[in-house]
Amino acid sequence: MTDAVPGAVPGKGQIIAGHVLSGLVILFLLFDAGLKLASPETAIKYSPPDLGWPLDVPTMHMLAILLLVPTLLTIWPRTAILGAILITAYLGGAVATHVRINSPLFSHILFGVYLGLMLWGGLWLRDPRVRALIPLRTGAGQ
Repeated sequence: MTDAVPGAVPGKGQIIAGHVLSGLVILFLLFDAGLKLASPETAIKYSPPDLGWPLDVPTMHMLAILLLVPTLLTIWPRTAILGAILITAYLGGAVATHVRINSPLFSHILFGVYLGLMLWGGLWLRDPRVRALIPLRTGAGQ
């Protein structure tokens, strides 16, 4: 027995929940990228000094663009999956950075994982292509 038939069209409630989940992540990422672009000094001021990244304006701008482009791709339904893949790569770098400096696990290291799960969960709820790619099944032996 399956909870969702791979590729099946999601219901209205699932589509709304998917947009809310994805929207929360997208708003956060747009805010993060926007802060790094508009006020890199503020981003530098609140960044831990031991991340291993140069804390300067060109680095903040580069990180902002590397985050902004896939976030914008995620907003457009036709390129949402590509954007989510690229955001997942960006978040993987954030997780690795926090592991390297021995940040707290649940609040810092796993924050990128939480964002990624919300982003992909939102896509799964609203996009039949993602449902077909990641079918969720219940029951023994399936």
